[in-house]
Amino acid sequence: MDVSKVAAVQSWPQPRSARGLHGFLGLAGYYRRFIKDYGTLAVPLTSLLQKNVFLWIEATNAAFTALKSALSAALVLHLPDFDREFVVDCDALGSGFGAVLHQGAGPIAFFSRPFAARHLKVAAYERELIGLAQAVRHWSPYL
Repeated sequence: MDVSKVAAVQSWPQPRSARGLHGFLGLAGYYRRFIKDYGTLAVPLTSLLQKNVFLWIEATNAAFTALKSALSAALVLHLPDFDREFVVDCDALGSGFGAVLHQGAGPIAFFSRPFAARHLKVAAYERELIGLAQAVRHWSPYL
């Protein structure tokens, strides 16, 4: 991300409507593969878009601040080397899962999604398997 976009993200004001939040999430979503646990960070914000009432609370403010700082942090992802083996690490959290595609010590890409409501009642190892299957499907061109 270039310097002007980093400055724009850091000075982004708190959204006062669903339309303003939608604009911020559009910018953040464009860079989602560079943000570790994007899906988990964005859950409180995206839940505001699904309801008819726009209610900004402390949890959404914390998520907004965390997403702003993640966008402006300088995390450098490595370019893939197709002659080396790819490794996928996956972890299931309470409301979603995250995965990292890497080779050696450096990450290549991040992937995260919230769980569907029907998956929240299954065991943790089943949720990790569901997350791993979605990550492998997402990164199938690499794998």
